[in-house]
Amino acid sequence: MTAEQQNGVSDSRRFEFQEFGGPIAPQTYQLPAPASDEVLLKVNYCGVCHSDVHLHDGYFELGGDKRLNFAMPLPLTLGHEVIGTVVAVGDQVTGVKPGDQRLIYPWIGCGKCGACQKGEENLCVTPAHLGVNKPGGYADHIVVPHSRYLLDISGLNPGDAATLACSGLTTFSAINKVLPLADDQWIVVIGCGGLGQMALRILQAMGIGNVIGIDLSEEKRKLAQESGARHSFDPNTPKLNRVVAETCPGTVQAALDFVGNEQTAQLALSLLGKGGKYVPVGLHGGELRYPLPIITNKAVSIIGSYVGTLKELEDLVAFAKEKNLPPIHIEHRPLESAAQAVEDLEKGQVAGRVILDAGN
Repeated sequence: MTAEQQNGVSDSRRFEFQEFGGPIAPQTYQLPAPASDEVLLKVNYCGVCHSDVHLHDGYFELGGDKRLNFAMPLPLTLGHEVIGTVVAVGDQVTGVKPGDQRLIYPWIGCGKCGACQKGEENLCVTPAHLGVNKPGGYADHIVVPHSRYLLDISGLNPGDAATLACSGLTTFSAINKVLPLADDQWIVVIGCGGLGQMALRILQAMGIGNVIGIDLSEEKRKLAQESGARHSFDPNTPKLNRVVAETCPGTVQAALDFVGNEQTAQLALSLLGKGGKYVPVGLHGGELRYPLPIITNKAVSIIGSYVGTLKELEDLVAFAKEKNLPPIHIEHRPLESAAQAVEDLEKGQVAGRVILDAGN
């Protein structure tokens, strides 16, 4: 019996959908007792990520009227940016106890495949990712399979730190794929919403000043400069390549694309100098058509980046504590507004990140 069951709490809600595109609504479940290595946590905060929109839709757009349909089991409880408080542990658990507040690493793998053996559980071929393949944080409680996936965030604001598990980790991993940069080299951040803002703040905390923000929204371009971008541009600016070259002496060495559609991919590759690196992160979808000889002659790299490893999240949490990493713009809403939050994000009506407050 868990401590909450002893206190008369026997039920727990999950805000889930029964079919792709269907309503996100609360369902009541019996509060589970954790097995030997498992940890049961009361959810305190859970971020709403744009990938939740795609998961709810049930597909990615591949371009050319093609889709990649998802096959994860339903019903599904979304939410992978989770801060929770331990309420019960299995009899084999060490390192945490009831009352401890922790950030959850959600990108959990099988533990047996080659990727997992290399510490790359985020790339597991049979994943058990929380909020994707297993019930996530749009809920009163969440079960984590092992205490190693729980990170101590003492010293950080827990209401902000939930974003480190995905938006922070995703951008941190993408940035590390393009470093180091020389003094005359620039990095472009395409898409200055939640992920883009996080990338800009991490770059600023790293002391990297040659940063360009690109976004259709004037509001987000202003936010980009407030978050550390030296310059910001509308992607529809006439002859943008020339404008960037004249404004930013040197070369564009890296482009981080937090939109990830056909137009932003073409823009990113057109801006790169010789030896440049394009890292698509966003999942808006489409096809990339680009002349192969240019990739060869300019020696550019296209590097996919999918969230990050447990070690990278541990490094990011330490970095956030050391650098006092400023939070992105966050809007707190009650857990009960989960469905509306996903809808607002899909409509582009969220400037930064929505955090669902599930109670403390």
